[in-house]
Amino acid sequence: MCLHPLYTDIQKPERFTYPFFYTPHPLCRMAATEVQRYIASMGQWREELAQGKMFGVLVVEDKQGKLGYLAAYSGLLAERNDWPYFVPPVYDLLQPGSYFQVHEAEITELNKHIHSLEQDSTRLQLLHSFNLLKVKQEQQLSSFRQQMQEAKRVRDERRETGTLSAEEEANLIRESQFMKAELHRLKKRMEEQRRGIEEKLNEYETRLSSMKQQRKHLSDNLQHWLFGQFKMLNARGEQRDLCSIFAETVQGEPPAGAGECCAPKLLQYAFLHQLRPVCMAEFWWGASPKSEIRHHLHYYPACRSKCLPILTYMMQGLDVEPNPLEEKSSVPLEIIYEDAYLWVVSKPSGMLSVPGKTNHFSVSSWLSQQSRADEQPMVVHRLDMATSGLLIVSKSASNYKKLQAQFASRKVCKRYVAILDGVIPITKGTISLPLRSDPMNRPYQVVDWDDGKEAVTEYEVLSVQNGRTRVALYPRTGRTHQLRVHCAFKEGLNCPIVGDSLYGTSSDRLYLHAEQITFVHPVTKEVLTFKAPAPF
Repeated sequence: MCLHPLYTDIQKPERFTYPFFYTPHPLCRMAATEVQRYIASMGQWREELAQGKMFGVLVVEDKQGKLGYLAAYSGLLAERNDWPYFVPPVYDLLQPGSYFQVHEAEITELNKHIHSLEQDSTRLQLLHSFNLLKVKQEQQLSSFRQQMQEAKRVRDERRETGTLSAEEEANLIRESQFMKAELHRLKKRMEEQRRGIEEKLNEYETRLSSMKQQRKHLSDNLQHWLFGQFKMLNARGEQRDLCSIFAETVQGEPPAGAGECCAPKLLQYAFLHQLRPVCMAEFWWGASPKSEIRHHLHYYPACRSKCLPILTYMMQGLDVEPNPLEEKSSVPLEIIYEDAYLWVVSKPSGMLSVPGKTNHFSVSSWLSQQSRADEQPMVVHRLDMATSGLLIVSKSASNYKKLQAQFASRKVCKRYVAILDGVIPITKGTISLPLRSDPMNRPYQVVDWDDGKEAVTEYEVLSVQNGRTRVALYPRTGRTHQLRVHCAFKEGLNCPIVGDSLYGTSSDRLYLHAEQITFVHPVTKEVLTFKAPAPF
């Protein structure tokens, strides 16, 4: 049974949850608590779930107006997608003997042949011999080039004496030409030595290349066919497959795993069974992944790369809550300092630094309306929309470049104040975790020790009260979401900032404020420090 009754007097929300930015409705929390109890009772899942899994709940109303809830998990659980209690997948990939299973087995068999050929003992021996020969030849070439350099040095010293006869000069020229020709002959001999091995290796590489091209062709065709089987419904009763839905996006085609997240599964089941969606939420169970930030039992928005196009289509016909990020900030922008060259302003939470894809008001657009015709507001650095605090804005392009150079050379000193959801054991220290964006789930940032960019933050605890910690944060680099990730990540402070809907839990605002900034005036060269106390 997938539909579970929900007995409560809690009032329903007026509109359906906006899935990419929300505070879980009490009905969702109630449903999630029941799901969590069920999960905890399933001992056979304990080991797998300890590694982490996303679950979702959808509160629904049947034709008689009775409330209930549906539950789902992302992807597979213990190699199954059809566990009782949870809604089924939109399309069953694991159905024995299905088109997908047959052709996936064909690709699996081809993978085995590719692996076998890659590990062929003759091929590996040829590769080993080729690499040894290549190293030996590089050493020979290096040695001969050193001889050439030494011979040239000697020739140059003889010429500097100024006593060479015409015949001696000619001999020096012939020596130089001979050595260059000998280098060319040495390279030719080396090429001939390698040719025999290369020809045999190329036979293997040609076969491997052909098999890999065949594998790609089969995989692409199967993937395209698969996405065509995910026929998504919306609240109007219309139906489109994933290929059609993603054709209108920038990427043009669905990413791997599209349609297998919680939210699409839940809505699809509701629409198929004439259930009216009321509110929805997703929570994480288990340990956080190595590179992402996920806390046990915390709620998270739906992923954007896979789910944004799908859910945007599926929610057509529903009365959905507005995106809070699209709403204008009701708090005015405060000008802390102004002269003929720049402004220092205190940005409220909820205002963009610069214009974005939406019509949302920004610091830049607000100043443009207030400034003279000869002033060109240019925001020198940025704060996240949800972050409040101090921003420097130049009035000209030339001073903008000078100020940006200070940021690039890390000469600008910034102090942030934040309230963390938890207590940290060490009162002072430095966090160094390299960051990069997650292209499949923007605007999330992940920790990546191999390809991430250096990100360093110093911190000190200011106070602790009611299980929350007030800290001062001093970013020494300026990566996107640096402070938010460094606070939330388990190898950082392991305490997300209160109100961080991306890496923690939503609240009335993000409790992060750029309180103080120190920089050198681009014209007067005076060292300036400004402070705007945190509004929390």
